[in-house]
Amino acid sequence: MASKRNLKKQVNYIINELFTECLVRKVLFPKEENIKILDELLEKLQAIHSEFIGRLSHVEPGNTKGFYKKYHEDFNREMNAVIESITQLH
Repeated sequence: MASKRNLKKQVNYIINELFTECLVRKVLFPKEENIKILDELLEKLQAIHSEFIGRLSHVEPGNTKGFYKKYHEDFNREMNAVIESITQLH
């Protein structure tokens, strides 16, 4: 199992990459409808970041394996939703 420190670094890296992708698309494709969607995605990424970093600080005692399994599933589901939203933009 990865340490909390390394897991936090991975979460930060992934979210920063998606955040950068949204900013680049906002500058390169400045359509009005895309800008609104990208602004919402940027806010969502900030909320996701706060949630998942905070969850790592409060691991459930006694059920660490289950906690990390659910953590990974939830994180992957949220990131897939964000990636799907980004790829649907034109």
